[in-house]
Amino acid sequence: MTGTQPPREASVTGTQPPREASVDVIQRELTAFARRARAAAARVHPELPLVSYTLLAHIEEQSGCRATDLAAHYLLDKSTVSRQVAGLEKLGLVERRPAPDDHRVHVLHPTEAGSRILATAQTNRLAAYQERLKDWSAEDLAHFASYLLRYNAAGTSGLPEGPPR
Repeated sequence: MTGTQPPREASVTGTQPPREASVDVIQRELTAFARRARAAAARVHPELPLVSYTLLAHIEEQSGCRATDLAAHYLLDKSTVSRQVAGLEKLGLVERRPAPDDHRVHVLHPTEAGSRILATAQTNRLAAYQERLKDWSAEDLAHFASYLLRYNAAGTSGLPEGPPR
């Protein structure tokens, strides 16, 4: 990678093979990334946890969706989604509307306030990423983007089933 500071390398510590050392670094850095994302979500709206913010963004991206769609997409329990959606409704960021093809089903849509919050957050996030990545070459950015796509395409493979023991 280019820039003023070279990235920290995954180094072999003790008897740990290079592959395992690299996986350790990846796990640690993704955890740091997730913590920064939670903090950023709190700055967007102090009462909006990261999960709620993520659900609101998905609702907007899909131009509306059902709560069951959110649960399936994010591999969340329906009760978790229900609590998060209730919080978004209480904040006036989402509303339920009857589905056009089946009025028994409700589709979640962002309110004007929800869309405004997301637009502001997107502008701020994009500016932050532009700043953070300003010294990266186009090639480095393309590689990073392709690695993230590849990683996320793997879905839940390799993750344990159920809660930790």
